Amino acid sequence: MLKPLLQWRVGVIWLGIAVVTPALLLVVGKMVTHALGLVATSESQGDNIIAIAFSAFVMSLFSNPWEEVGWRGFALPRLQKRHNALIATLAVGVLWGLWHLPLFFWTGNPMSDYPFLAWFIGTVAVSFVYTWLYNSAKGSLLVVTLFHILWNTFGVIISGVSITVLAIVQCVMAVLLVAVFGKGNLAHRERVCAG
Repeated sequence: MLKPLLQWRVGVIWLGIAVVTPALLLVVGKMVTHALGLVATSESQGDNIIAIAFSAFVMSLFSNPWEEVGWRGFALPRLQKRHNALIATLAVGVLWGLWHLPLFFWTGNPMSDYPFLAWFIGTVAVSFVYTWLYNSAKGSLLVVTLFHILWNTFGVIISGVSITVLAIVQCVMAVLLVAVFGKGNLAHRERVCAG
């Protein structure tokens, strides 16, 4: 189950997409937040952005790979064996969102200030990006882990994004992915199923 975490031969395009897409989604979210005159749930994390970004990166580096081993390495391919990618992604997204629920009750955690419903909807929606990357990169957990680590890291660098707006951006992205790639595989190739 850990072998896909080290799967490097996936094509440089997928590694590039995993690096660029988190920043792109957050920048679009920030632009829409400002265009609509909305207030972000949390603003800048402080003056020393390099230290904060480094801390976020290190914490994500140690936690996100194991989340991806569970959600995309174990659950997703097993669900995709029985269901199409759309259903499998919705199931993983809902479970993944509920997995984070305790963070909303942890006083002092930045997520405790987020509007849970908007965040939850956004998490389910962004699961479609993860499935698209996972299936497109032939089941590489390296690609989805890179996306996840950079999503969390860029999330502290690109501040001033409304969680509600971000959820809308994520939903639009999910709808576009299903429209372009179809609900069956959510990728340009056959979905990855457990052997």
